[in-house]
Amino acid sequence: MSLRLRLFLILVLATGLVWTSAVVWIERSTRAEVQRVLDARLAEAARMVSSLLSDRRIAMAEGGAPVAVPLQPHPDYQHQLSCQIWSLQGTLVGRSEGAPDSELTGAAEPGYSESSVGGERWRVFTVQNEALGVRVMVGDSLTVREGLVADVRDGLLVPLAVVLPLLAGLIWVSVGQGLAPLDRLAGSLRARDPSETGPLPQGEVPAEIRPVQRALDGLFARLAKAREAERDFTAFAAHELKTPLAGLRMQAQIARMAQDGAVRDRALRAIETSVDRTDRLVRQMLELAAVDRAAPTPGEVVPHRLGEEICAGLAPLAEARGVTFDMRLDHAPLALRSSPFLLQAALRNLVENAVLASPGGGVVRVWQRGAVLLVQDEGPGMPAPLRARATERFLRGPGAAGQGSGLGLAIADVAMERLGGALVLPAALPGHGQRAELHLPG
Repeated sequence: MSLRLRLFLILVLATGLVWTSAVVWIERSTRAEVQRVLDARLAEAARMVSSLLSDRRIAMAEGGAPVAVPLQPHPDYQHQLSCQIWSLQGTLVGRSEGAPDSELTGAAEPGYSESSVGGERWRVFTVQNEALGVRVMVGDSLTVREGLVADVRDGLLVPLAVVLPLLAGLIWVSVGQGLAPLDRLAGSLRARDPSETGPLPQGEVPAEIRPVQRALDGLFARLAKAREAERDFTAFAAHELKTPLAGLRMQAQIARMAQDGAVRDRALRAIETSVDRTDRLVRQMLELAAVDRAAPTPGEVVPHRLGEEICAGLAPLAEARGVTFDMRLDHAPLALRSSPFLLQAALRNLVENAVLASPGGGVVRVWQRGAVLLVQDEGPGMPAPLRARATERFLRGPGAAGQGSGLGLAIADVAMERLGGALVLPAALPGHGQRAELHLPG
């Protein structure tokens, strides 16, 4: 359902509900007011007739037909008030024109009562004149009263039936005018070139649309940044792959043309080194892509077990460089807000970087302080200018010995960001190597 149709239905239903509620309220209040006014009219008429009888202005018949009681006609009512005068012995001694022959009410007590006479319902007020020995009854048809209330109700419902379609049309047009800024925003978005990531045109925008426009501008800014990072990544990756591939081709040509076995062996070892470097580069690029799209699934990880797996996987590289591991990690599991794969990727890349940065005979230390995992190498460390840019992709440190890809710290940084933690690189102390810290969320 469109927003315009939804707002239209809400406003029409709300208007109809308000109008219907008003009709019900007015109908009830009118009914109560009609009851009060007409009841007062009944009492006034009954007391007036009793007073006229006491003043001998209406003479009661001594016998024979009942005397006629005059009641002033009222032009607004289809049926006028009916009056009966009964003796206390139960004899009809007087009545008004049109009053029924049978008693209007059988109530013994004076005051208001309701009765049914000849299938018609009546509201009756009775006055008892003890001095004259008569009871005066003045009644009003309840059907007439209901007709008065119905006239008021119809006077509200008929305009509703006429006005509501017109009001619905006005609401439809008004909603369309109110949503026009959204239509213009949608048109502006449809007209944009897919490559355009700048902010939307600034103009007079309703206050309700400004948060949407600001959010879209922020989205475009992030999209532009992501596209720029993607272009840079593609360019850097192409450059980094081109260098070892060129070296592979050159060494392959040397090995093919070499007559000396020693020259051929050196060329083959160079080919092997280039293949290893290319393999590591491709593996880290794939790992970086996996970290970027890792699902945020909470889990648990045992730091000691994770460290053992990482050190076992890097054992061949460490042995080739003459580096040993000193691991002191807890056996208690750590709860993670996101996938344990992210912590594994971050820690493995830090340990691998430390192995590449450490000199032969060096020690890579991996230990834990609560929710912080620390990796320490024995290399030269990173100078402050380089440390400030250490997480940039394809940026190599001075201790990588030409084998690093410049992606390890970038992977660790992205992984920790996805985990809700942080990668921290403190300043290196002279002669103590570089330390990297993984701060996990509390």
